[in-house]
Amino acid sequence: MIAPARLHMGFIDLSGSLGRHFGSIGVALNEINTRLSISYADKLCFSGIKSSRAKACLQRLCNTLNVADTLHLELEASIPEHVGLGSGTQMSIAIGMALNAFYELGLSVRDIAQLSARGARSGIGIAIFEQGGLIVDGGRGAHTVTPPVISRMNIPDDWQFILVFDSRGQGLHGNAEIQAFKALPAFPQEEAARLCYLLMMQGLPALAEANIALFGDSITQLQRSVGEHFAGAQGGIFTSHEVAMAMQFLQAQGATAIGQTSWGPTGFCLVQGEGIALRLQEQVIENFTHCEHLSVRQVTARNFGGEIIVSDL
Repeated sequence: MIAPARLHMGFIDLSGSLGRHFGSIGVALNEINTRLSISYADKLCFSGIKSSRAKACLQRLCNTLNVADTLHLELEASIPEHVGLGSGTQMSIAIGMALNAFYELGLSVRDIAQLSARGARSGIGIAIFEQGGLIVDGGRGAHTVTPPVISRMNIPDDWQFILVFDSRGQGLHGNAEIQAFKALPAFPQEEAARLCYLLMMQGLPALAEANIALFGDSITQLQRSVGEHFAGAQGGIFTSHEVAMAMQFLQAQGATAIGQTSWGPTGFCLVQGEGIALRLQEQVIENFTHCEHLSVRQVTARNFGGEIIVSDL
């Protein structure tokens, strides 16, 4: 089972003025993922990477699905937790879909997401497991179970993302995230309308025409707007001051789509061509040697979803 990490590029409508809240845009990643396998065992046991989250998730889903937990779960890789890459959703879906395949339950990804209480605000993590690529979800209405996909597009193969990590902190999550959303001021309806228009009439058409500059500009604008709205809860447009400096540097070098994924602290940007991405990655390392907690990584978009491999062995 392979469940890809994702970048959450921001919410579209936090005002809910038309009866739907949130709505979001994001993209699946290739190089960062959660990989695990489930097989029969005499009793519940684990191997590979130690993860209390994986253990709790497996036991919870076995109880919910009413299936035996006489299983061996091997966790080969895990998305870093609470850094904005969707680790919780992907762990839940990966384990849920592995159980679904093992016990032949006939459930969908969205069934598992609902049973795991995922998709309460954003549907990006669910949709990138289903389809990969760039996803826009339609947010939550009065009767929404999981946010619907309203657009799904491929990212050009030569577009490269640069991620900047800060090892010192984690983005808001759990109850702190819930309380932060409750404490946020009202989001202006006019700004929500502008972001929707910007995405619909600049961002998505630019992606369809592989125009990285116009696509990147729309993401940068959306990120700035949403980041300013969240600034009081996370200490600024970026959670990490050092990540903010690195992103400013990358923008000055020509990178576009400047932003922070989810609550951070991970920052991201977009360039065209692997050579440019590797050169900028090296420049960040050279220019921020004094920021010992920063690290940088070049990654690519994943234009297909999670992988479920069933073995008879």
